Amino acid sequence: MNWKSRIDKTHLPEHVAVIMDGNGRWAKQQGKPRVFGHRNGVKAVRNTAEAAAELGIQWLTLYAFSKENWRRPKKEVGALMGLLVDTLGKEVKTLNENNIRLQAIGDLDLMPDRNRKALIRGMEDTRTNTGMTLILALNYSARWEIAEAAKKLTKQALLGEISPEDITEDRMAAALTTTGVPDPSLLIRTSGEKRISNFLLWQIAYAELYFIETLWPDFSKEDFYQAIVEYQSRERRFGKISEQLTT
Repeated sequence: MNWKSRIDKTHLPEHVAVIMDGNGRWAKQQGKPRVFGHRNGVKAVRNTAEAAAELGIQWLTLYAFSKENWRRPKKEVGALMGLLVDTLGKEVKTLNENNIRLQAIGDLDLMPDRNRKALIRGMEDTRTNTGMTLILALNYSARWEIAEAAKKLTKQALLGEISPEDITEDRMAAALTTTGVPDPSLLIRTSGEKRISNFLLWQIAYAELYFIETLWPDFSKEDFYQAIVEYQSRERRFGKISEQLTT
């Protein structure tokens, strides 16, 4: 089915977040080591970013590496870090050709120096682009992010810059790493797993959740378009009832 032809361009999610899952299982199916799956997952990243940009989606956040991922075998983590550097170096030209700006969220100060420098270089080389913003969540944890925001607001209160009564939902949101970024309207997770895995817990309070069996390396543009069609078929009420949306 041509899912793209069914998309209503006037009703696109402003921000799509993706949990890219299934690289290891995909590699195992091929009789290859897990790193083989991660390498092949880069194609799905490219497909997804291009599909989102072509539709006119403004923000795309990809869960690339969590704080918990450091617990994986040292060889796999090292390969992932090396792949990140290589991919950023190769893909900046593609990002610029598609007018895509690169940003990142997470505990970036604790990233290996080589990776952090490659990331900063990629963000700097694309900072003037005015199309879609691609956000990579690296060394990211939603619980870490919320705790860091709480620390920031607590310090401001202790210094007398704000009072405890000033700590509202809006102020909390502004203290997160995603300040200035609209909350995701749609969260996609591949590989058939149906959990959030400590990703954007504050920001996805009202996101539509879409789970697909496809393993990440096989995730295509058509899969992305199908997710958008499914999103557009849902009624987003934000606590209201259906009748209130039509009045």
